[in-house]
Amino acid sequence: MVQCEMCGTETADPNRIKVEGAELDVCDECTDFGTELNTGEDSSSSSTKYSTSSGGSSTGSSGRSGSTSTGTTSTGGGGGGHSNDIYEDVDELAQDFDRQIRKARERADLTQSELAQQLNEKASLIRKLEQGDTLPTDNLQSKLERYFDIDLTAGGGVDADEWESDSSTGEYTLGDMVERKD
Repeated sequence: MVQCEMCGTETADPNRIKVEGAELDVCDECTDFGTELNTGEDSSSSSTKYSTSSGGSSTGSSGRSGSTSTGTTSTGGGGGGHSNDIYEDVDELAQDFDRQIRKARERADLTQSELAQQLNEKASLIRKLEQGDTLPTDNLQSKLERYFDIDLTAGGGVDADEWESDSSTGEYTLGDMVERKD
């Protein structure tokens, strides 16, 4: 017996369906919540009230039939160990960015209004930045860094390659990555 992946009931013969891109093994009662996937046969006749097929939609896929393919989940990748983290190349904003901006402005002997005028921004935005009430956009961050010749990114971060695990399995735990401050 197998458990239905939607409602948890035991079923001897689960049906394979696709719900919003996820393939699930479900009982007969939960089959109506997705598009039933048939292996090898034409599945265009198995459309249900929550069908995810795009046969009649206006997505621009003109020659596409209503059948659902089960091989679409393994596309892409192939990077040979390359991380798929979309935030890997994003610089993190320093936690004390507000203090850095205020000190740089004071060193330049500018008021918040004068700085705002120089950067073509509002004085209220500069005030909120210096109080830490708002984060700078990427564009504003680069303006401030160029104007004051400062770096507002968090330096000294630990890369994934620098982490060391204490466990014998070589896997990382939360304790391997946390830096305690006591």
